[in-house]
Amino acid sequence: MADAGTGLVIFDCDGVLVDSEPLSVGVLIQAMHDVGVEMSEEDVYSRFLGKSLATLVDTMQTEFDVFIDQAFLDRIRNDLYERFKHELKPIDGIGATLDALSLPRCVASSSQLERIRLSLGVTGLLDRLEPNIFSASMVKRGKPAPDLFLYAAEKMGVAPKDCIVVEDSPAGITAARAAGMTVFAFTGGSHAHSPSYRAELEQLSPEVVFDAMPELIQLVRNKR
Repeated sequence: MADAGTGLVIFDCDGVLVDSEPLSVGVLIQAMHDVGVEMSEEDVYSRFLGKSLATLVDTMQTEFDVFIDQAFLDRIRNDLYERFKHELKPIDGIGATLDALSLPRCVASSSQLERIRLSLGVTGLLDRLEPNIFSASMVKRGKPAPDLFLYAAEKMGVAPKDCIVVEDSPAGITAARAAGMTVFAFTGGSHAHSPSYRAELEQLSPEVVFDAMPELIQLVRNKR
């Protein structure tokens, strides 16, 4: 039974469960370079962190006049999946943290379902979280709209006010707040060491900013 007042912990995937953001950004920068779009690592994080593939497609077309075809998307996916299979690691301490949490939990990620399941599978986390895995492909609007978090809460049978969202991106924090949920900002991923990045998260007023995943256990207890 869920604890009164805090019925569900909703985890983002990339940068929260798995340390995938540097791999994703590296693949994306190379793919954009190959079609004539030069963008720095900082710009890629600022524009696309926590957002859906649809956002990438729209940005490339409207801002750079580059049409993204299926071959481009297939190449990104294939390159990224290969890197995931060989290099992807879980966030330090996430396995033990999931095991210690007494509340129901689920995943709500901007990534495609296939990518989420691969990420969790190669890092040994899938069995701890399936079948409660939700993708932005399941809703009309991705983050920073609240649709995905509201959808996940509905499917899990928990009121938004009783949900805690663990997020690492401005888009995700904005979405969680718009959904009326408590949001904890996680800054323990290897992409999250920039002072400007942390300052941007703090400006969005999450309830907590933390950088060691085992801290989540006590943070959740404090919300009971």
